[in-house]
Amino acid sequence: MTPSRHFGAVRGVEVGHHFPDRKAASKAGVHRPTQPGISGSATEGCDSICVSGGYVDDLDRGDVLVYTGQGGRDPNTGKQVADQSWGDAKNAALVVSELEGLPIRVLRGSKGDPAHSPATGYRYDGLYRVSRHWAERGRHGYMVCRYELRRISADPVPVDALSGSGEQPGAEVGTPAPRVTTTIQRIARSTAVGNYVKRLHRHTCQVCGEVIGTPGGPYAEGAHIRPLGFPHNGPDVVENVLCLCPNDHVRFDTGAIWLDDDLVVVDAATGQRTTSLRKVKGHSLRPDCVEYHRGMWQES
Repeated sequence: MTPSRHFGAVRGVEVGHHFPDRKAASKAGVHRPTQPGISGSATEGCDSICVSGGYVDDLDRGDVLVYTGQGGRDPNTGKQVADQSWGDAKNAALVVSELEGLPIRVLRGSKGDPAHSPATGYRYDGLYRVSRHWAERGRHGYMVCRYELRRISADPVPVDALSGSGEQPGAEVGTPAPRVTTTIQRIARSTAVGNYVKRLHRHTCQVCGEVIGTPGGPYAEGAHIRPLGFPHNGPDVVENVLCLCPNDHVRFDTGAIWLDDDLVVVDAATGQRTTSLRKVKGHSLRPDCVEYHRGMWQES
């Protein structure tokens, strides 16, 4: 029997499978809720979403989906009438899935974008992962939680390998972990740009000043300030890249820290300015990119 919450494909349900209604999709275990668009919890993560034109800010390009979080919508008019919150358990579930790399089943309904939606009923469209989340002011003037999801595989991942039932698959000593082949689409970016910035800073994190030493030499990561690709379309240039340690890269990408106009690091949890961004000669930042990143996280 399929567990109440599991991550990955449902055995016997192929990509493209059509359901006449939400009740049928729920019974099959593809998307359990018959009303909410997000299935998940703040502790476990999100296992599936339904895309069917419920929020005007949704953007659908097939393999890439920009999904709007839950809350603040008038069910009678379909308009956003209040801000959404990261504290909402369903919205938090999608963030957990991003941080843990959990696959999400996507169910599309006939009321979504006609270019990528079924003519009637609902269709299972495979597995996606949340690649990024942020906040922005939506078309109706209120702040909404946003998630970029990218298709990760055309082939179903066996449900047994990703069960959320609490059992430990392959727990027997000597049993190899299941291996799954997937195809991940990544945004093309210039490795030379990130490497150049890291060399300028001698692989020193611009936030904390740490240099991570490894047997292969110092390690740092190039972090884009305004994200690349749809829907942000940031430039892949030196002026849009920071040199960060892995910890601060994650904090920056998830909005735990951002930069003010004076390039001082702001802690999102407290709102306090903490430390000035470390600078070196020959590396300036584009103010519009810094402002864009800050706007992804500020509530007003």
